Amino acid sequence: MIDFRPVIFVLGILLSILAVAMTLPAVVDAANGHADWQVFAAASLLTLFVGGAMILTTRAGWVGFSLRQAFIMTNLAWLVIALFGALPLAFSELELSFTDAFFESMSGVTTTGATVITGLDHAPPGILLWRAILQWLGGIGIIVMAVSILPMLQVGGMQLFRVEAFETDKVLPRAAQIAGGIVIVYVFLTALAAIVYWALGMTGFEAIAHAMTSIATGGFSTSDASISHFASPAIDWAVCGFMILGSLPFVLYLRAVRGDVRAFFEDAQVQLFLGVLVLAVGLVAWWLWDQDQVGPVGALRYAAFNVVSMVTGTGYATADFSQWGGFVMSLMFVLMVLGGCAGSTTCGIKMFRFLVIFATAKVQLLRLIQPNGVFIPYYNKRPIPNRVEESVMGFFFLFAASFALLAAGLGLTGLDFVTAVSGAASAIANVGPGLGDVIGPAGNYSTLPDAAKWLLCAGMLLGRLELFTVLVLFSITFWRG
Repeated sequence: MIDFRPVIFVLGILLSILAVAMTLPAVVDAANGHADWQVFAAASLLTLFVGGAMILTTRAGWVGFSLRQAFIMTNLAWLVIALFGALPLAFSELELSFTDAFFESMSGVTTTGATVITGLDHAPPGILLWRAILQWLGGIGIIVMAVSILPMLQVGGMQLFRVEAFETDKVLPRAAQIAGGIVIVYVFLTALAAIVYWALGMTGFEAIAHAMTSIATGGFSTSDASISHFASPAIDWAVCGFMILGSLPFVLYLRAVRGDVRAFFEDAQVQLFLGVLVLAVGLVAWWLWDQDQVGPVGALRYAAFNVVSMVTGTGYATADFSQWGGFVMSLMFVLMVLGGCAGSTTCGIKMFRFLVIFATAKVQLLRLIQPNGVFIPYYNKRPIPNRVEESVMGFFFLFAASFALLAAGLGLTGLDFVTAVSGAASAIANVGPGLGDVIGPAGNYSTLPDAAKWLLCAGMLLGRLELFTVLVLFSITFWRG
């Protein structure tokens, strides 16, 4: 029998934190004389009441937190936060349906960035800030989960980072200190981004909101036109840089702070990530220039921003790249599922898994050529355990199967092929915009049927929690064990 008390206790703490976060948009709306401050205040009180009741009725703390409890807690945490995070959205002046409010909230906490809200330029400031806060909290949540929980759960090869993450014991002796150090780095990068954006021409409010969503690689903006609203090359390049910073392993920032800056340049997944960015930006820039769509400087600017946005899963846009031709459309579809580095705020398949697959395939080829030879796959100059190889292989299979089933389900709701396929990829890779006229960079998800939105919510949760974490709950053995 599973003891749910530790799970409920942790959920209570998370809801209490969420309730405190709701007071910030309440203050902003009240300062601007907007009536929605009452909605945020009421939602905050309700969330705090439920969270406090969970804490007081269990008092279980962290003692006896088993593997199965960890799986259940991880799933419920994202679901419960998305549910309560939807309350202000559902009762605000936007008058969103429950489906739309939950979709927006789930998109926020999973840092997907898909939106059903139109008219963002005239939306209440509290709502704009709340969307940014949801993504910011979701971003730090996934980093801490990737460092502390996923390696323990051995999800999709993440056990590969158990040793690497806790190598920082030489610097920070306890897991809680590692998480605390990551939070400090996260806050510092957010503050730095806000200062830079403000200095480049954004208002203070816009700078804070975009700083939260760019470091979280979430992509929610304060304008329907996204970053193109500012029409500033300097802002484009600055946002591009902070999206990349949010996509690097945050454990490496701790090492850099302690003087080991070489860790960034020696990490194999960072090298691959940056290499993919350079190659993809070069190809798209060349294509735009060759097609006489824009000059060389403009081609580099638009290519860099939109490629980085898609690879990192942020979902910002400065142009409707669906109008750039079939080559760019195909490349963007591939880029959206790649993802950044493990231990960052990005989603997608992630670079380290491609390195593991490549090393495994290389060894298999060598064994075919020299059957009696002894060959071992390596990652970051270390042998890859067999269980990691199996986990990564399983992840690739589940990713493909989940994508196919989700795309088919979206097709059953009446969506056209491009919208269904790109929507499935965008949801499960937590990117945000899809392809085509409906959900592409120039569109949003508001016109989709409710059934499609619920399917996409499921896809977002699957992608954010690395598939296995969710699917294991559907195993009868899990509940019998």
